[in-house]
Amino acid sequence: YRLDEVVSKHTPKITLSIVLVTIIILTALGNLLVMVALCKDRQLRKKKTNFFIVSLAFADFLVALVVMPLAAIELTTGQWSYGETFCLVRTSLDVLLTTVSLLHLCCIALDRYYAICCQPLVYNNKMTPVRVSLMLVGCWVIPIFISFLPIMQSWNTIGIESFIEQRKFNSSRSSTCVFMVNRPYALVCSAVAFYVPLVLMVLAYQRIYITAMGHARRIGSLHRAGSAPSSTYPNHDQHGSNRIKNETKAAKTLAVIMGCFCLCWAPFFITNVVDPFINYSVPWQMWTAWLWLGYINSGLNPFLYAFLNRAFRRAFLMILCCGNERYARQRGFSPSRQRSVALDGDFCSPSVALCKKHYASQWGPATEGELSL
Repeated sequence: YRLDEVVSKHTPKITLSIVLVTIIILTALGNLLVMVALCKDRQLRKKKTNFFIVSLAFADFLVALVVMPLAAIELTTGQWSYGETFCLVRTSLDVLLTTVSLLHLCCIALDRYYAICCQPLVYNNKMTPVRVSLMLVGCWVIPIFISFLPIMQSWNTIGIESFIEQRKFNSSRSSTCVFMVNRPYALVCSAVAFYVPLVLMVLAYQRIYITAMGHARRIGSLHRAGSAPSSTYPNHDQHGSNRIKNETKAAKTLAVIMGCFCLCWAPFFITNVVDPFINYSVPWQMWTAWLWLGYINSGLNPFLYAFLNRAFRRAFLMILCCGNERYARQRGFSPSRQRSVALDGDFCSPSVALCKKHYASQWGPATEGELSL
């Protein structure tokens, strides 16, 4: 009976530990796979959007490597054993990496906006390598001003010291890592880290959707009418149609990724804003649930790429299958197409090369920002 009592007593903790360890391992391996895929696959490195994706994967990898294990230890053991200073460091990293993820998604939405709503020449002028590098640096530097700087200086606790002491006194744990924020910090941090980027992304994807639908209607009407431009330059029209189709698929994929991020983090940020105005009455169990829901998002993106993005799926299969060449043929390169002409990295028929000059005069150079799905 004693053995049964011990097992029954520790079964919930063991189950919880297994679940948390599984989440951490899948998150780390999935995001590591994304980074390795970009390093090994030359086609992926041609797409500017993918540099934002791999930087996002690095942020999620750090979440799995640093933040999630500490949170899992505290949750399973019921106490925090690493001191108050390290508690602040862990909290700062948590806020930093969360904000980094959302800013990356905002930059990706901007990249898709220029790729779809502007001509390719405009896209190449806007999204230069230098500008992409500056945007990536900004994604990592800006969050420091709402994470390490205010948290390490305890700006977030000004005026709520009594609530923090009460939370520690009422806690059933012998030692705990309490993170509470005052109203100004809750509003500013939530706005910078979630609400403002979310509004910008929604506006960008709304514009992308309207533009893509407009292109689709115009191309469809040209085909139905059999107009002169379509009959005179069939390959030009087809290439323009394929470009819009590829960019629209890319936008849909990234919109799904953004949607998952918002669904996972919205409960946390809503609670983060509401809690200071209701005298911090939200129970810690709810905070923990919303926080781990947000952590789970860090492990979702690699699986979304694998299911929705053909280029990443091919790269993943190449890595997992030790470089089996049959997966390299999924881009469509076969003996029957060996004489095809490459136009800016994409295989196309020789007839497309004949109208390349006309294509460039109408559309500009083929964009490197296309994310083939």
